Amino acid sequence: MFHTAIEILALASLGYVGFAVWRVTMFRSRASTADVARPPVCVLKPICGLEKHLYENLRSFCDQDYPQYQIIFGIRDRSDPALPIIERVMQDFPDKDIAISINNRLIGSNRKISNLANMSLLAKYELLVIADSDMQVGPDYLRTVTAPFADARVGAVTCLYTGVPTGGLASTLGALFINEWFLPSVLVALTFQELAFCFGATMSVRRELLERIGGFPILAQVLADDYMLGNLISELGFRVHLAPYLVKNIVHEPDLKALFLHELRWARTVRSVQPLGYSLSFLTYTIPVSLLWLAVSTSFLSGALILTAAILLRILMHYTTRRCLDISGPARPWLIPIRDLFSFAVWATSFFGRTVHWRQHRFSIQDNSQMTQMESIRIDGNILP
Repeated sequence: MFHTAIEILALASLGYVGFAVWRVTMFRSRASTADVARPPVCVLKPICGLEKHLYENLRSFCDQDYPQYQIIFGIRDRSDPALPIIERVMQDFPDKDIAISINNRLIGSNRKISNLANMSLLAKYELLVIADSDMQVGPDYLRTVTAPFADARVGAVTCLYTGVPTGGLASTLGALFINEWFLPSVLVALTFQELAFCFGATMSVRRELLERIGGFPILAQVLADDYMLGNLISELGFRVHLAPYLVKNIVHEPDLKALFLHELRWARTVRSVQPLGYSLSFLTYTIPVSLLWLAVSTSFLSGALILTAAILLRILMHYTTRRCLDISGPARPWLIPIRDLFSFAVWATSFFGRTVHWRQHRFSIQDNSQMTQMESIRIDGNILP
C-alpha cells in the first residue's frame, strides 16, 4: 500500500511538470495597449540599502513611455547608502516629476509598508503602482500595467517576473527557482482558479479601493503584504488582473546560506496564507519525489525509469522557460538536480519553526501572515535598530 502511494505521488509529480511546461509555452508577455486611456499614475519605490544594479533598476522606472506619472522613492533616513544613488537618478531625469520621502515613522512591524505609508503622503494621483527596488522594467511597463484599469471591474493589477542572476552559484540557483518553479506554479494555479492576490514585482491599485480596505495600516503587521493587498481588493468584489508583462527581478544572493534564508522566508510566508496548498506543493519537486520512489520501489527498473522521466521533464522545463520567457545567459541544465533538492530542503525546513529573517531583522510569523519582530540581527558587534 505504501509503495503504491509513493508511486502514485511520483507519477502525479511527473504529470504536474508536464502540465507546467505546457502552461509556460502558452504564456504571452505582451499585449496591445494602443487604444487604452492612460490616466496619471504615481509609482512608489520603497528602498532599503544598496542592492546590485540599484541605479539601473530605479532608472528604468523613470524612463517610461507614458504621458504623466510621478515617481516617489522612499527611505527611512539620510544615512541610507542608497540615497546617493537616488539623487543621481533624480539628477539624470530633471524633467521628470520625481520626489523622495525620507521618513522613519513606523506604523507596524512591516517596515516596507511603513515606508509606503510615508511615501503615499506625497502621492498626487489616484492610481498607485508599487514595485520592489530589485525590479527592472522596460519603457512600456506603465502603459501595460495601467491598461487593465480601463475596465471598472479591475481593482488591482499585478505582474509575474523572471529572475536575472548577478553572478555566482547562489544567485543563479535563486533565478532558477523563480523561472522554473515559481512562475510555472502560478500559471498552473491560474488554470484552475481566479487570481486573488498580488506579487511584489508590481502591485497597482486604485487609491480609493486601498483606502476602503483600510489603507496601508491594514497591511502594517503582515509579512505577505502583496498577497493580502490583492486578497482584500478581491473581497471587495473587484478583479485582480495579471498584466501580460514580465518584470525582471535582479537576483543577488551572496552565498548559499543567504539564499536558503531568503527562500525560507518566502516558503513560510506562503505557508502562513495557504497552509493546505503549500503542504501539497512537494509534488512540484519532481526529482526528489522520484528519488523517494527509487528508494522504496521493489523494482529498480521502474524507479529508474520514473527518475529518468523526471530529469528529462525538468530539462525540458529549463529550456522551455528560456525560450518562452526570453531568458538570456548560458543554459545550466546540470544545476537542475541541485536546485530541486535545495528547494525540497527549504520546503521541509519550513515546517519546523515560524521565524524568518528580513533586512537584518528577525520576525515570528503567526497565522494569516501576521508578523512580530523578535530582535534585530547583530552585525559587526552592533545591534541594528
